[in-house]
Amino acid sequence: MEKPEIIESYEMVVDDVPATVKIMHDRAEFVPIYQLVLPEVETATRAALDSIREELIPELKIEPEEIMSAKELKLLKDEFAEKARRLLKKQVTSLSERNQKTLIGILIHNSLGLGKMEILLQDKNLEEIVINDSKSPVWVYHIRLGWLKTNIMIPTETDIYNYAAAIGRRVGTQITNLNPLMDAYLTTGDRANATLFPISSSGNTLTIRKFARRPWTITDFIETGTLSTDVAAFLWLAIQYELNIVVSGGTASGKTSLLNALTCFIPPNQRIISIEDTREIQLPRYLHWVPLTTRPSNPEGMGEVTMLQLMINALRMRPDRVIVGEIRRGKEAQVLFEAVTTGHSVYSTLHANTSDETFRRLVNPPIDIPVALLGSLQLIVVMHRDRRKGIRRVLEIAELIPTAGVKQMGIELNVIFRWIASEDAITELSKSFRAINDIKLYSGMDDNDVKNDLEDKKKVLKWLVKNKVKDIHEVGRVVSEYYRNREELIKIIEKEMEEKAPKRAPAKAQKSKRGRKGK
Repeated sequence: MEKPEIIESYEMVVDDVPATVKIMHDRAEFVPIYQLVLPEVETATRAALDSIREELIPELKIEPEEIMSAKELKLLKDEFAEKARRLLKKQVTSLSERNQKTLIGILIHNSLGLGKMEILLQDKNLEEIVINDSKSPVWVYHIRLGWLKTNIMIPTETDIYNYAAAIGRRVGTQITNLNPLMDAYLTTGDRANATLFPISSSGNTLTIRKFARRPWTITDFIETGTLSTDVAAFLWLAIQYELNIVVSGGTASGKTSLLNALTCFIPPNQRIISIEDTREIQLPRYLHWVPLTTRPSNPEGMGEVTMLQLMINALRMRPDRVIVGEIRRGKEAQVLFEAVTTGHSVYSTLHANTSDETFRRLVNPPIDIPVALLGSLQLIVVMHRDRRKGIRRVLEIAELIPTAGVKQMGIELNVIFRWIASEDAITELSKSFRAINDIKLYSGMDDNDVKNDLEDKKKVLKWLVKNKVKDIHEVGRVVSEYYRNREELIKIIEKEMEEKAPKRAPAKAQKSKRGRKGK
C-alpha cells in the first residue's frame, strides 16, 4: 500500500502538552488528512488521571466569573495544576518533571477545556474547527489548504453536548432540548455555534470560528496582493476625511478583517464606538476606542441587550466614528444611516457579492433603507474569496452618486477600482467623482493637493511593507505619527528609502561602457 505524502509538518506545545501536526495526502481519501499526534498515556496512568480529575473538580468550586474572564481562567488553571501536581506525585511515582507537566496539561485540557480540541484552538493555521457528530471525525479549515479531515473522533454525543454546555456556561447561557441552538464565544474571542439532535439530524454539532490572534493589518493585505498600494492610499484618504464606507462580500471573504485594517487610518484625536454581536474588531491602542457587544437573554428570557439598543446608546456617547459589525435589520440600518445625518462617520459590513448587489440589499426588504437616506453613504468596498486559487481580493470599490430625478432621488454606482481575475490585478476603471469631490469639499484641497496627499500615503504604505511592520499597534503608531508630524515622517521615510536603494553607476561611467561596447 502506498504511503501517504506529507504536505506539511510542525510541532506545538499547549499548556506543556507537546503535539505534532502532520498534514498528509492519502490516496484513499478525497481531502488531505490533518493528523494530530499526542503523547501516549498508559492505561494505568490514564486511570490515575481520571481519578485525580474526579477528586479535583468538586474541590475547585468553579464560579461563572472565573471561566468568563481570561485572567481568572489562568488563575484557575494555575490552582488546578498545583493541586493536580500533589495528587499525581502520590498516585504515579518516578515521573520526570517533563512528563509530570505533560500529564497535568492533559488534565487541564480534559477538566477545564475541550480536550484535544484545545490543541486545535491554538493552531494558528486553522480558521474553523467543526464537530458534525460522534460518528464522524472532526474537520478543520486550514488557511491555505481549505477543509481537512482530522484523525480526532469525539467518543459520544454526550461529550459533544458537554463541550457545548461548557462554552455556554462561560457566557451565561444554556443549550438544552428546549433551546437546542446556541451562539456564543470563548474567552479567547473564538465564536462557537452548537446544535442538538434532532435539530441536527445526524447528531450534536459544534462549530468554532477562531478569532485572529494577530489581526490582519494593511501591511498584510498589500503584501498578499489583497489590495494594491494605490487602493490602500485611496481608502486611507477616504477614512481620514470621514467618508462613510460599507465593506461587503461573501462568507469568509475577509470583510471584517479588511474593515479592521482600515480603521487603523482613523485619526487618534477622534472617539470611536464599535458595536458587535461577537468581538472581532481590534484597534490599535493609540486610538480613542470604546468597544460594545450585544448580550443574549438568560435562560429566563431576561437581560438581553440588542444591537439596536447599543446603537441608540452609542449616539449619546459623543462618538466621531461608529463601527457596526454587520448590517442585518432595517431598524438598525436606519439608525446607523440617520447617525450620518447628525455628523457621525459610519463603517459596517454586509453580506453581498458585488457593489450592485450590496446596493440592492440595502434598499430592499428586510433592510429597506430609503434611497434619500442611503445617499449619505459614499463608498462600497467589495471583498471576494477565490476558492479555486485560495486567495482573497478586493473585487470592487464603487461610489454612490445621488441623482435628482423629476419625481424622486436616485443613485448611480460608479465603479472606481475592479479586480481583473485573469491578470490578478486591481485596475482603476474610472476616476472618482463623488468621493474625491466630497474630500475636496471637507478638506479645502485642490486636485494637486489630493494627488500629493495620495503620494505621501503611498510612501508610508510602501515603507510599512518594506519593513514588514505587521503588528496592529505598530501600524497604528506609524499612522498616528503621520497625523502628528506628517512632513517629518515623510522626510525620514524618503531618506531611509533612498539609503536602501541600490547604487547606480555615474552617468559618465555608463556612457563610457556603452562606448567601449560599441567599439
